[in-house]
Amino acid sequence: MDILRWSSALISREVETAVSAARTAIEQVHRHPANRRGWPRTAAAASVRAARASAVLDGGSGRLDPRAQAVTDPVLAGALRVAAEIGALVKVWERAPLQALARLHTLAAADIAAPEALGRPRLDRAEVSGRLGQLGAVVVSAKWPAPVTVAVVHGELLALAPFGSCDGVIARGAARLTMITTGLDPHGLSVPEVGHLRAAVAYRRAVVDLVSDRPTAPEQWILNVCAGLVAGAREASSIADAAS
Repeated sequence: MDILRWSSALISREVETAVSAARTAIEQVHRHPANRRGWPRTAAAASVRAARASAVLDGGSGRLDPRAQAVTDPVLAGALRVAAEIGALVKVWERAPLQALARLHTLAAADIAAPEALGRPRLDRAEVSGRLGQLGAVVVSAKWPAPVTVAVVHGELLALAPFGSCDGVIARGAARLTMITTGLDPHGLSVPEVGHLRAAVAYRRAVVDLVSDRPTAPEQWILNVCAGLVAGAREASSIADAAS
């Protein structure tokens, strides 16, 4: 599969409308009074909610016990480590996305994969290296509208599953990085992970379609991601309201 197959979806009026709706929803979140100066606080809350939702989507737990000294669920622990590192990886993602992906895997799979496998793409599928290279070029060039680029990064990593463990958490972490670096959501206020979790059946069906390379899959995936971005903006608004 060639990453350029995503370009065919851009001629769709429905995609154009969905992209516009996603941008507008996130822009409104950034204009919320609580986010004008207090965005570090709301962004931190969004990051934790994102990690919990992402863990559940990968079969982990979303529960945080305030009385516990450590997170015992390995998927949730990895998702929280990824969330905590997003800010530090922004510059790396912009210039060396494959290095950032390796770091995301090391964080996400630290309690799951063998130490020697951490940060190393799988070797059992010949296309992994080439498709990761194509994806890295997309991240660096950012030639598509920001919500589309977010969708491409997210979808390609889910479909490719380049590490063979924690690929969902990695894909959603990379999508979050892309939201920040493209300027779509520079403070990381939105929580699309929650939107995807609430529509988990449709989300997983769209991933299956991407893996099977159905002709309509790219367009449907972009629409799915844009819907998640809008839902994530609503979640961000609730966080901001609570902080007001």
